[in-house]
Amino acid sequence: MLTIQTKTFNQLTITELYNMLQLRSEVFVVEQDCVYQDIDYKDQKALHILGFKNNKIVAYTRIFKPGDYFENASIGRVVVAKNERKHNYGYDIMNASITAVNNYFNETIIKISAQCYLVKFYNNLGFKQIGEQYLEDNIPHISMIKS
Repeated sequence: MLTIQTKTFNQLTITELYNMLQLRSEVFVVEQDCVYQDIDYKDQKALHILGFKNNKIVAYTRIFKPGDYFENASIGRVVVAKNERKHNYGYDIMNASITAVNNYFNETIIKISAQCYLVKFYNNLGFKQIGEQYLEDNIPHISMIKS
């Protein structure tokens, strides 16, 4: 069972921040073999959606109000620990993130920059592909919108 909390940057404990960054690094840098600047000074503007299992962060996203990342509200850094993906926590954390965008920002239009291999996952959540495929940090991505 996943317990989900939403926090501003300043509400994160030092341990939560460390665990969140560790999970992002574990998946985006090590597992995906992608050297990129994860710590981008955007975490301070974001709301952080934390998925806990047994007091450990195993799923995470960050959300932005319109204008803070894209023109529309957005969800990014969607991540689930590799050994927890079999539980469909990706859907749980994304549904919580979509709800948080609606509740905190009063927005229903959400833009994401999706890794191409996850298009079907995001389609299942109501996102539709817009534009052409592009490389972001040497990984194929596509812009998607949910409205």
